[in-house]
Amino acid sequence: MKTTIITWGMALWIAFFMPVDVACQGMPVYDNTNFITLGKQIIESAKQTSELLKTVEFLREQKERIEKVSDVIKQLKAVRELTRNHQRLFDLVRNDLREILDSPHVRAEELERISNAFNAIIEHSLEDLEFVEDILSSDFLKMTDAERIAVLKEKEIRSKEMVGEIQRKAKRYRDIISFREMQEAINNRTTTY
Repeated sequence: MKTTIITWGMALWIAFFMPVDVACQGMPVYDNTNFITLGKQIIESAKQTSELLKTVEFLREQKERIEKVSDVIKQLKAVRELTRNHQRLFDLVRNDLREILDSPHVRAEELERISNAFNAIIEHSLEDLEFVEDILSSDFLKMTDAERIAVLKEKEIRSKEMVGEIQRKAKRYRDIISFREMQEAINNRTTTY
Protein backbone atom coordinates (compact mmCIF):
# COMPACT_ATOMS: atom_id res chain seq x y z
CA MET A 1 0.00 0.00 0.00
CA LYS A 2 2.77 2.30 0.78
CA THR A 3 4.27 1.72 -2.67
CA THR A 4 0.88 2.38 -4.26
CA ILE A 5 0.58 5.71 -2.47
CA ILE A 6 4.10 6.66 -3.49
CA THR A 7 3.37 5.66 -7.11
CA TRP A 8 0.14 7.69 -7.13
CA GLY A 9 1.96 10.61 -5.52
CA MET A 10 4.66 10.52 -8.13
CA ALA A 11 2.10 10.31 -10.92
CA LEU A 12 0.27 13.36 -9.54
CA TRP A 13 3.49 15.24 -9.04
CA ILE A 14 4.54 14.52 -12.67
CA ALA A 15 1.10 15.54 -13.91
CA PHE A 16 1.22 18.89 -12.15
CA PHE A 17 4.78 19.83 -12.91
CA MET A 18 5.18 18.37 -16.38
CA PRO A 19 5.24 20.83 -19.32
CA VAL A 20 1.97 21.33 -21.10
CA ASP A 21 3.33 20.15 -24.48
CA VAL A 22 4.21 16.75 -23.15
CA ALA A 23 0.88 16.32 -21.47
CA CYS A 24 -1.10 17.23 -24.55
CA GLN A 25 0.49 14.94 -27.10
CA GLY A 26 -1.88 13.16 -29.28
CA MET A 27 -2.71 12.88 -32.98
CA PRO A 28 -0.99 15.50 -35.14
CA VAL A 29 -3.29 18.11 -36.64
CA TYR A 30 -2.59 19.16 -40.23
CA ASP A 31 -3.59 22.60 -41.38
CA ASN A 32 -4.16 22.60 -45.16
CA THR A 33 -3.94 26.40 -45.27
CA ASN A 34 -0.21 26.13 -44.45
CA PHE A 35 0.38 24.10 -47.64
CA ILE A 36 -1.54 26.65 -49.70
CA THR A 37 0.38 29.54 -48.14
CA LEU A 38 3.66 27.73 -48.74
CA GLY A 39 2.72 27.19 -52.40
CA LYS A 40 1.83 30.87 -52.79
CA GLN A 41 5.14 31.88 -51.21
CA ILE A 42 7.08 29.60 -53.57
CA ILE A 43 5.27 31.06 -56.60
CA GLU A 44 5.90 34.64 -55.39
CA SER A 45 9.56 33.81 -54.75
CA ALA A 46 9.86 32.43 -58.31
CA LYS A 47 8.34 35.65 -59.70
CA GLN A 48 10.78 37.76 -57.69
CA THR A 49 13.69 35.62 -58.85
CA SER A 50 12.55 36.00 -62.46
CA GLU A 51 12.30 39.78 -62.06
CA LEU A 52 15.72 39.85 -60.39
CA LEU A 53 17.24 37.93 -63.32
CA LYS A 54 15.66 40.40 -65.77
CA THR A 55 17.08 43.29 -63.76
CA VAL A 56 20.55 41.70 -63.75
CA GLU A 57 20.40 41.23 -67.54
CA PHE A 58 19.25 44.84 -68.01
CA LEU A 59 22.10 46.13 -65.81
CA ARG A 60 24.63 44.02 -67.72
CA GLU A 61 23.43 45.48 -71.02
CA GLN A 62 23.64 49.00 -69.59
CA LYS A 63 27.17 48.33 -68.37
CA GLU A 64 28.19 47.20 -71.87
CA ARG A 65 26.66 50.33 -73.38
CA ILE A 66 28.47 52.54 -70.89
CA GLU A 67 31.76 50.78 -71.66
CA LYS A 68 31.20 51.36 -75.39
CA VAL A 69 30.46 55.03 -74.80
CA SER A 70 33.52 55.26 -72.56
CA ASP A 71 35.68 53.72 -75.30
CA VAL A 72 34.30 56.18 -77.85
CA ILE A 73 35.05 59.07 -75.50
CA LYS A 74 38.61 57.81 -75.04
CA GLN A 75 38.97 57.60 -78.82
CA LEU A 76 37.64 61.14 -79.22
CA LYS A 77 40.04 62.47 -76.58
CA ALA A 78 42.97 60.71 -78.25
CA VAL A 79 41.96 62.06 -81.67
CA ARG A 80 41.52 65.58 -80.27
CA GLU A 81 44.97 65.46 -78.65
CA LEU A 82 46.45 64.04 -81.84
CA THR A 83 44.87 66.85 -83.85
CA ARG A 84 46.22 69.48 -81.44
CA ASN A 85 49.72 68.05 -81.69
CA HIS A 86 49.60 68.04 -85.49
CA GLN A 87 48.26 71.60 -85.54
CA ARG A 88 51.16 72.69 -83.31
CA LEU A 89 53.52 70.81 -85.58
CA PHE A 90 52.25 72.58 -88.70
CA ASP A 91 52.32 75.98 -86.96
CA LEU A 92 55.88 75.42 -85.77
CA VAL A 93 57.04 74.36 -89.22
CA ARG A 94 55.27 77.25 -90.93
CA ASN A 95 56.62 79.92 -88.56
CA ASP A 96 60.05 78.52 -87.73
CA LEU A 97 60.90 77.36 -91.22
CA ARG A 98 59.98 80.75 -92.70
CA GLU A 99 62.09 82.51 -90.06
CA ILE A 100 65.07 80.22 -90.65
CA LEU A 101 64.89 80.30 -94.44
CA ASP A 102 64.56 84.10 -94.49
CA SER A 103 67.73 84.56 -92.47
CA PRO A 104 70.66 85.95 -94.45
CA HIS A 105 73.00 83.75 -92.39
CA VAL A 106 71.74 80.50 -93.92
CA ARG A 107 73.86 79.38 -96.82
CA ALA A 108 72.32 78.41 -100.14
CA GLU A 109 73.47 74.79 -99.90
CA GLU A 110 71.81 74.50 -96.48
CA LEU A 111 68.38 75.69 -97.63
CA GLU A 112 67.47 72.43 -99.36
CA ARG A 113 68.74 70.28 -96.47
CA ILE A 114 66.73 72.32 -93.93
CA SER A 115 63.60 72.19 -96.09
CA ASN A 116 63.96 68.44 -96.58
CA ALA A 117 64.36 67.83 -92.84
CA PHE A 118 61.18 69.75 -92.03
CA ASN A 119 59.28 68.26 -94.99
CA ALA A 120 60.16 64.70 -93.92
CA ILE A 121 58.59 65.32 -90.52
CA ILE A 122 55.49 66.88 -92.09
CA GLU A 123 55.10 63.97 -94.55
CA HIS A 124 55.38 61.45 -91.73
CA SER A 125 52.78 63.45 -89.81
CA LEU A 126 50.39 63.39 -92.77
CA GLU A 127 50.86 59.62 -93.16
CA ASP A 128 50.00 59.19 -89.48
CA LEU A 129 46.84 61.27 -89.91
CA GLU A 130 45.76 59.20 -92.92
CA PHE A 131 46.38 56.00 -90.98
CA VAL A 132 44.30 57.29 -88.06
CA GLU A 133 41.51 58.23 -90.45
CA ASP A 134 41.60 54.69 -91.91
CA ILE A 135 41.45 53.17 -88.43
CA LEU A 136 38.46 55.24 -87.41
CA SER A 137 36.46 55.03 -90.62
CA SER A 138 37.23 51.61 -92.09
CA ASP A 139 35.37 48.48 -91.12
CA PHE A 140 37.86 46.32 -93.02
CA LEU A 141 40.28 46.55 -90.11
CA LYS A 142 38.74 44.21 -87.57
CA MET A 143 39.86 45.88 -84.37
CA THR A 144 38.34 46.13 -80.96
CA ASP A 145 37.84 49.52 -79.38
CA ALA A 146 40.72 48.81 -77.00
CA GLU A 147 43.05 48.07 -79.93
CA ARG A 148 41.97 51.27 -81.68
CA ILE A 149 42.60 53.28 -78.53
CA ALA A 150 46.05 51.70 -78.18
CA VAL A 151 46.93 52.65 -81.77
CA LEU A 152 45.57 56.18 -81.27
CA LYS A 153 47.61 56.59 -78.08
CA GLU A 154 50.70 55.37 -79.91
CA LYS A 155 50.13 57.90 -82.70
CA GLU A 156 49.47 60.61 -80.12
CA ILE A 157 52.83 59.89 -78.46
CA ARG A 158 54.50 59.87 -81.87
CA SER A 159 52.96 63.25 -82.72
CA LYS A 160 54.33 64.69 -79.45
CA GLU A 161 57.75 63.33 -80.38
CA MET A 162 57.50 65.00 -83.80
CA VAL A 163 56.62 68.33 -82.19
CA GLY A 164 59.66 67.95 -79.93
CA GLU A 165 61.82 67.03 -82.92
CA ILE A 166 60.68 70.12 -84.85
CA GLN A 167 61.38 72.30 -81.82
CA ARG A 168 64.88 70.81 -81.43
CA LYS A 169 65.66 71.26 -85.12
CA ALA A 170 64.38 74.84 -85.10
CA LYS A 171 66.42 75.62 -81.97
CA ARG A 172 69.53 74.09 -83.53
CA TYR A 173 69.12 76.16 -86.70
CA ARG A 174 68.43 79.31 -84.65
CA ASP A 175 71.59 78.63 -82.65
CA ILE A 176 73.56 78.24 -85.88
CA ILE A 177 72.09 81.50 -87.19
CA SER A 178 72.82 83.24 -83.89
CA PHE A 179 76.40 81.95 -83.96
CA ARG A 180 76.87 83.19 -87.51
CA GLU A 181 75.41 86.60 -86.61
CA MET A 182 77.85 86.86 -83.72
CA GLN A 183 80.69 85.69 -85.95
CA GLU A 184 79.76 88.34 -88.55
CA ALA A 185 79.60 91.03 -85.87
CA ILE A 186 83.05 90.04 -84.61
CA ASN A 187 84.52 89.91 -88.11
CA ASN A 188 83.00 93.26 -89.13
CA ARG A 189 83.73 95.21 -85.98
CA THR A 190 85.73 98.34 -86.21
CA THR A 191 88.75 98.51 -84.08
CA THR A 192 89.86 101.78 -82.58
CA TYR A 193 93.28 100.96 -81.17
